Amino acid sequence: MSSLFSPPVSWVRAWAGAVLFAASAHALAAPSEPSSASAEALRAAHQRMKGKLERSGFGRPVQLDSLETPSGLQGDIYAVVDHSLPEISAALKESSHWCELLKLHVNNRRCRAGTTPQGQDMLTLFVVRRYDKPVEQAFELPFVYRVANATPEYLSVEMNAASGPLGTSNYRVTLEAVALDERRSFLHFGYSYDHNMMVRMATQAYLATFGRNKVGFTVVGKEADGQPDYIRGTRGLVERNAMRYFLTLDTYLSSDAGAPAERRERAWFAAAEQYPRQLHEVELETYLAIKREDRQRDGIGR
Repeated sequence: MSSLFSPPVSWVRAWAGAVLFAASAHALAAPSEPSSASAEALRAAHQRMKGKLERSGFGRPVQLDSLETPSGLQGDIYAVVDHSLPEISAALKESSHWCELLKLHVNNRRCRAGTTPQGQDMLTLFVVRRYDKPVEQAFELPFVYRVANATPEYLSVEMNAASGPLGTSNYRVTLEAVALDERRSFLHFGYSYDHNMMVRMATQAYLATFGRNKVGFTVVGKEADGQPDYIRGTRGLVERNAMRYFLTLDTYLSSDAGAPAERRERAWFAAAEQYPRQLHEVELETYLAIKREDRQRDGIGR
């Protein structure tokens, strides 16, 4: 990847290089919608999507949507998961648990949970622009974390950051889930962010040259050989990021509490490798070695 385009594109990759989070101060201060109304809205979305979820090309009930907005990008994943709402709430109501799951991504090299001077929960993510870069070159990304709603019927978590490096800003990530029955839940993971004109042009230039073979998941037609023709460009970029982070959530939810980190890492890698056309970046042993080094550096035994 050209050094001219690596910084903005790789950062956007990591959430979009870190792909988490952010909204403006106004959004942070906005009152939450009542949980009953939000739960009903999410259930209604499940009913509207039921046919698409049953026919999903992901081999499981997952729907991925992407959008290029006037100022940035937005990605949303909707999924039926085999986890009860109490399980999801127990796993995802704590910011420290989010640190554990976010570190599954190969570009995320360190995460710290803490509080802002105002007493808000926050997590700081350290993101390298390429997996082979040392942690000393990581971007430090502090995100405000908030459990907006947590009731027996509905969970909503928000993570926000007003600005990021290299011309990116206004990050907002949301996770919401509603119970379908005692064993299944419907989950929505969404994120959006803004970027300035320079970042937009650099990203488009990279995707038109060095990244021209990278694709997303939306099928837009057929290739000459009859194989699916997948969406490319910035929407392909946002779809890859959305799926990577959805898989970190799903892997974390599917692992036992206190499971060894390497077991989770292997599970996340295997999940991503189900979609090699879109998500393959690094070989398993290299990925595990990087994560093992990160744990040893931070004094984490397992």
